[in-house]
Formats: sequence, structure tokens, C-alpha cells
Amino acid sequence: MIPALLLLIVAAPNGGAASEPRALAQMTLHQRVMIRVPRRAPVKPIVWRERGAPRCHDLAGLAGASFLKPGSVELYFNDGRRLRAVLGNNCSAIDFYSGFYIRPREDGRVCARRDAARSRSGAVCEIRTFKWLVEKR
Repeated sequence: MIPALLLLIVAAPNGGAASEPRALAQMTLHQRVMIRVPRRAPVKPIVWRERGAPRCHDLAGLAGASFLKPGSVELYFNDGRRLRAVLGNNCSAIDFYSGFYIRPREDGRVCARRDAARSRSGAVCEIRTFKWLVEKR
């Protein structure tokens, strides 16, 4: 009890004497962030054409993948190349939307008619063939 009284005396202004009433105020700050997005000229969509590709590929430099066409996975490489992996007949691309795995063999390559894409949900789909995607001019 004594430490509490000492604390009140020390904390009170004028050594514990009665003080003037204090006015309390509350301030709330709001901040908005606006990002200006400039308008650009319409961009003509890129039309891709499939070209024959080798049966086996190194996956070094693989940057990402997307599912733009049913039954296939498009692979994007750091150097700008695009490769379409055509999956087996019974494979739905929707099984792969949460991600997938491709396990290269000892040779460090992935090959059509040898390897498979494995979804995170457990689906396994054979890679039937590969096709290069080149911009149609």
C-alpha cells in the first residue's frame, strides 16, 4: 500500500497538492493513399503459334507456368522462351491450378513420353509432347 501512495505523490504535480483541472482531447488521424495509373494506348494481344520442339528439355532457367489452353501447361523461361507441355488425354488443367511438380531425371532433363507433371493434389499426367510457342507475325 505504501508504494502505491508514494507513486501517487510522485506522479501528482506540485508534490501531491491539488492541481487545476486538465482538459483531455483525442485526435484521430486518417490517411489515404492514392495511386495514379496512367492510361496507355491499347495493346494488340499477342497471338502465339506452335512449332515443333525437341522431346527433351533442360529445366534450368524455368521462371513460371500458366494454364491457358485445356490439357496443356505453358512453361516460361527467364530468357523469354515459351514452351507448351501437352498433357495426356485424361488430364484436366484444373487439377494443376494450385501448382505442380516436374521431377527431372538423373540427366537433368524432362522428356515427353517419359516424364509426368504431378499436381499438388495428387494427380499425375504424362507429358505427351512439347511445342515451342512463337509470336505469330
